[in-house]
Amino acid sequence: METESSVDLARRLAAEHGVSVEQGKKMIMQSLGGVPIGRPPKPEEIATLIAFLASDRAGSITGTEYVIDGGIVPIV
Repeated sequence: METESSVDLARRLAAEHGVSVEQGKKMIMQSLGGVPIGRPPKPEEIATLIAFLASDRAGSITGTEYVIDGGIVPIV
């Protein structure tokens, strides 16, 4: 997930390797085996799902797991 901490890590990697912060982010994603959607998920995306699940519109949803990771973990 793209948090302040992960962006800080990308900055440190970028500085260590003499590349841009975007390249630092790519290095992190590559270390995870790649991110199929091409970017890490954002906190707002998780918050949107939580808000939906807490709403009356999701009243009949039970016992379900949601993976919001941009496709990093393959679901079989």
